[in-house]
Amino acid sequence: MSRQTNRRDFIKNSAAAGAGLWVVGSTPSLYSKSANEKVNVAIIGVGGRGEEHVKSIPHAGGEIVALCDVDDRSLDKAASNHPKAKKFNDFRKMLDECHKEIDAVVVATPDHTHAIAASAAMKLGKHTYCEKPLTHSIHEARHLTELAAKTKVATQMGNQGHSEDNSRRIVEIVRSGAIGKVHEIHAWTNRPIWPQGKDRPTEQDTPPDWLHWDLWIGPAPMRPFVSNPVRKVKGKDGKERDEEEKIYHPFAWRGWWDFGTGALGDMACHVLDCSFWALDLKYPTSVEAQGEPRKPESAPSWEIIKYEFPARGEMPPLALTWYDGGKKPPVELFEGAEVKEGGSLIVGEKGKIYIPDDYGRRHIFLPKESFKDFKNPPESIPRSPGHHKDFIEACKNPERKACSDFSYAGPLTEMVLLGVVAYRVGKKIEWDGPNMRATNCPEAEQFIKPHYRDGWSL
Repeated sequence: MSRQTNRRDFIKNSAAAGAGLWVVGSTPSLYSKSANEKVNVAIIGVGGRGEEHVKSIPHAGGEIVALCDVDDRSLDKAASNHPKAKKFNDFRKMLDECHKEIDAVVVATPDHTHAIAASAAMKLGKHTYCEKPLTHSIHEARHLTELAAKTKVATQMGNQGHSEDNSRRIVEIVRSGAIGKVHEIHAWTNRPIWPQGKDRPTEQDTPPDWLHWDLWIGPAPMRPFVSNPVRKVKGKDGKERDEEEKIYHPFAWRGWWDFGTGALGDMACHVLDCSFWALDLKYPTSVEAQGEPRKPESAPSWEIIKYEFPARGEMPPLALTWYDGGKKPPVELFEGAEVKEGGSLIVGEKGKIYIPDDYGRRHIFLPKESFKDFKNPPESIPRSPGHHKDFIEACKNPERKACSDFSYAGPLTEMVLLGVVAYRVGKKIEWDGPNMRATNCPEAEQFIKPHYRDGWSL
């Protein structure tokens, strides 16, 4: 059973259904399903991260009824395991034709189409799971947050570490005061592991028959398709080998501002999740970025970004520093512990919590001798049944929220993407969070709320 939206009203309210301008006048009534009843799910983007959703949704209690991808190879591979699911290249056509059959939608496309696909689904009353970062811009994150509150559909962002038992334990420890008041956070990643810091290619190739390039571009400025060339590279052993140089599809889009959000956007919703959650960070007051000389269209190969947060209730002002591209916090902060390739360090007045991975799966107290007799505080945060199952259960019960729903994921994404804006404008930003405005930097507006290509709209 699915939320029902009259097809004739849907098309009437779509200013241009074929162009993706979705405007639904009212939200369909909420419904609930029995514990054993399947939730009918459509997945938009079934390659890359989407492959995991294609595998996990059925185990979580979802029934895949539609699959959508602009790459026919990925689409056919996913469909081979779900032969009853309908196949589409254009998610707008999928929602038009199948909306009566769909209860929930999973969005796992490149960043630049997250918000438009998610918004279209939510306006049809469909529960929506969207990969991280939730959106490509701050304005889009705010839009989805507000739309989720209005439509009251179940939502979940794909920062899977938020469902880890240990991430909850870390939040409980910090909130208990075990490490004292926190004034400082450091977070880092080994990304990018794709090309960044480049000029846009000047080549132009014909897209292969299996790739629907105009749909892949979607709301972004049109860019010519460029094949991934094979080049000779010399390995550590001194021998040459052929290696494919990634340009756009299917992986390297993350490094281009038109389509991705760089290493920061790709990983910070994971790495910063525990800190954001435990310390109620929300809106910073200022953000400043440094890195390699700026390229107008590509994220940098490394950067360091400094966020300043105000006092929050009894919690003091806090400084957060992000590092990527091989940069790391000063080794002296780690009390002799090995600094892993990615992680975070929460520095309190009584001690530190070192999280030596991206997802909060484990933690180390520093200095270790100060916490050798430490006992965990009582559990105060419910444990998750699993990130996908949590979402499916929220779809079945309108009284239940998924753990990383858009009321949480939207503000987290806004905070992360403000670092992208600071890097792109090249100056310190003084930030008015509630109004989404850089008070000292009007030129930031173009990155806060970018324009879409004709025919695409929220």
